[in-house]
Amino acid sequence: MLHTVEAVLQADGALRFLEPVRLTEPQRVLVTFTRPLDEAVDGSAASQASLAVDWLRDEEDAAWAHLQPGAASSGS
Repeated sequence: MLHTVEAVLQADGALRFLEPVRLTEPQRVLVTFTRPLDEAVDGSAASQASLAVDWLRDEEDAAWAHLQPGAASSGS
């Protein structure tokens, strides 16, 4: 079973958990960096507003409607 806990990875590589964590044996972990170190390098933040102009059009909703739950199936 996966269990997610929040932690801060220090510059020296030390991992500091923000809540108590008790382990009975070594565990593999996955680390996800949640804040870009440099916003200028993260193009997704800058492009989101310009892409939203296209994403929020009625034509886009119609084009993807067949993927929504409850959409009528045309395959049978």
